[in-house]
Amino acid sequence: MGKRILMAGGAGFLGSHLVDRLLRRNELELLVVVDDFWTGTRENLKHIDDRRMHVVDCSVQEFATHETFDEIIHFASPASPPWYMSDPARTIKANVGGALNLINLIRKGGRISFASTSEVYGDPMITPQPESYRGVVDCTGPRSSYDESKRCTESLLFEMRRTRDLDVRIVRLFNVYGPRTRIDDGRAVSNFIGQALSDGILTVYGDGRQTRSWGYVDDIIDALERYFWLDETSYCGPLNIGNDREIAVIDVAHFIASLVPGSQIKFLPPVPQDPTNRRPDLTLARQVLPGWAAKVEYEEGVRRTFDWFKSKMTLMERIPEPPPPLLLQE
Repeated sequence: MGKRILMAGGAGFLGSHLVDRLLRRNELELLVVVDDFWTGTRENLKHIDDRRMHVVDCSVQEFATHETFDEIIHFASPASPPWYMSDPARTIKANVGGALNLINLIRKGGRISFASTSEVYGDPMITPQPESYRGVVDCTGPRSSYDESKRCTESLLFEMRRTRDLDVRIVRLFNVYGPRTRIDDGRAVSNFIGQALSDGILTVYGDGRQTRSWGYVDDIIDALERYFWLDETSYCGPLNIGNDREIAVIDVAHFIASLVPGSQIKFLPPVPQDPTNRRPDLTLARQVLPGWAAKVEYEEGVRRTFDWFKSKMTLMERIPEPPPPLLLQE
C-alpha cells in the first residue's frame, strides 16, 4: 500500500514548494493539502495536475477526517511579523491547536514533521546560534504569539515522543526567501523588491544594521526533503536549517535598490523587539545531512526572486480591471 500524507499549510510559500517534492514520490498514494488560505494562495498550487492531491479549504486546528496518515507535515502558520502580529490568537491556534489536532490523525508508526523557527532564539546573545541555545524570548512582546507558539509546539511534539513514542522531525528555519512569496508578505527581501518595483522607495526600519542569514528556497527545500523522508536518520530534532552567511538588512536594501536605478532608501523608526542578529550554527545539520549546504549565493537568489516578482507584477498590470457597476437612477 502506498503512502498517505497530509500537508498542512501546503498553499503557503514553503509549503507549496514542499508539495512539489512530495508529488515526486513514487510510493505516494494520497496527498491531502489542508490550508485556510490566510497567507497561502491558490496561485501557488494551480500549476499542479495530479490526481493524488486533494486540497481542503480548512484551518488546520478544525480539520476533521476519518482518515489516518503515514506522514503529516505541519507548516500551517504565518511566518511574517505583520501577518502573525495582526492576529495573534489565530497564529497560536494554527501552531499549537493545529499540532494537537494533527497528532490524532497519525497512523501507528507514522511520523509528524514540524517547521519551527529561528525566532525561538529571540534576540540572541551568542552567534551563531546552536540548537542547544535556549534563547532570549519575551513572552509578553508583540512577536510572542509566533515565537512562543512555535516553542510550545516543539515542546508538545517532543513530549509526545517521550510519552507515546511518536516519530517526530523538527526543523528551525532561518529567513527563507524566493519565488512564491506573497507580494504583500512584509519580510525584508519581498518587501524591498516590491517597493523597488512599485514606487522605488525602500523602507528600512531602524539603522538597518540588524543582520539575518538569508536562505534561498531551493536550498532549504532540498534539506527538508532529505530530513523529512529521503534520508535514513533517527535524529528527531531540533535541526537548524538555513544559510550561515550573515548579511545586514541595509546591505540587502542597497543591493535590491541597485537592481532598479533611481530607487531610494527611506529610514523609519525601529520595529519593537526586532532581533539584532540571526545566524544558524549548521554543525549538526552537516552531520545529519552530509553534503548538504546552502549553495545558491545570496546575490543570485535575490536576482531570481526579483525576476519572479517582476513577472508577477507585470502580469497583474496587464489584467484589465472590471468595468464599474452600473448606477441605478433614482
